[in-house]
Amino acid sequence: MIVEGKQICFSYDLGGTSFALQNVDLSIAQGEFVTILGCNGSGKSTLVKQINALLPLQQGELTVAQIDVRNEQDVWLLRRICGMVFQNPDNQFVSSVVAEDIAFGLENYEVPRREIPDRVQAALELVEMEGYEQRAPNTLSGGQKQRVALAGVLALEPEIIIFDEATAMLDPSGRQEVIKIMHKLHKAGKTIIAITHYVEEAVTADKIILMHQGRVLSCGKPQAILTNLELMGEAGMMVPMPVRLYYDLQQAGVHLNRCPLTDEELVEEICQLRSKT
Repeated sequence: MIVEGKQICFSYDLGGTSFALQNVDLSIAQGEFVTILGCNGSGKSTLVKQINALLPLQQGELTVAQIDVRNEQDVWLLRRICGMVFQNPDNQFVSSVVAEDIAFGLENYEVPRREIPDRVQAALELVEMEGYEQRAPNTLSGGQKQRVALAGVLALEPEIIIFDEATAMLDPSGRQEVIKIMHKLHKAGKTIIAITHYVEEAVTADKIILMHQGRVLSCGKPQAILTNLELMGEAGMMVPMPVRLYYDLQQAGVHLNRCPLTDEELVEEICQLRSKT
């Protein structure tokens, strides 16, 4: 496992009377696409900020690429292995020019200067933003800004990429741009950890970790998690629209062969139903 944690607890309260994380176990395989799903305040961001040591590990055990996150000497290596894209891309920009902004991180990690232009170009190509090298970030759309912020992370060639609510501030078009890049990177072999409260974004994950009030309620395949009305209700979340329609049709006496997760699967099931009548 590239990420493995046991009995992780964390409290923002110095007295430790209330916990943001309570006895969380975590297991993520290399190359896996994992969605951490939950409402606001469920502990999602607190958990992933410990993966690259943005928050200290208070209780429990956590290793990332066999690095103990408690080892302060390995913090810079850990953050190079594990890149993070935040909710607001504007908070990640340090330069008024796209190419210079991406190069900044490489310079901080003392990448040889002769390698930097190629690394910047390769990162922009990965996020489909080539040609924007000399643009100012503040002239870009929300989706474009997030892709440039991601390019800055990718230039460091991390093994793991964490998207911490990276689509929350984007319009539907911008969200789809970023989700498309997530899956492109996953297909290229990157380990993806995506935090979201949008159930639709969790449908295509390899695995879902469902959180509520600092605990892991369940961990499993999207089909098992997102079609479980009782479990999703306990997490305070709505199931995807196709799942709701499946159960509504069932109550009306119309039975589909399987519970669909996407609109395409719903249409396919309804077409099969019509072909039988």
